Amino acid sequence: MSRYEKGKEVLEDIQQRSVEEIFKDLEDIAPDLGRFVVEFPYSEIYTREEVDLKTRELCTVAALTVLGTIPQLKEHINAALNVGNSESEIVEIIMQMSAYCGFPKSINGIVAAKEVFEARD
Repeated sequence: MSRYEKGKEVLEDIQQRSVEEIFKDLEDIAPDLGRFVVEFPYSEIYTREEVDLKTRELCTVAALTVLGTIPQLKEHINAALNVGNSESEIVEIIMQMSAYCGFPKSINGIVAAKEVFEARD
């Protein structure tokens, strides 16, 4: 199995959407960027056995909260739910990040989580 196929399988399983749908906004300007994402983090990192997907997604939610990248944070909040994390676990992780990134980014993260939770209901 190629790196792309391996990463595509993991990404589509986590996001429960096709790679084409996930990266449609990149198609006409930077199609290789989507391929890079599939081939590196999802093929080489997310498939490592030392940490399960549930933990990886909580770590990703924490990192994206700290960075303040709301569109990607929403995608990974959804993914965290898809791999078995509860809404309360996600909220706790985002709240914990207030000690590391400040209240504004944590508040933005909580608002993003609320939007994802409401969209899924």
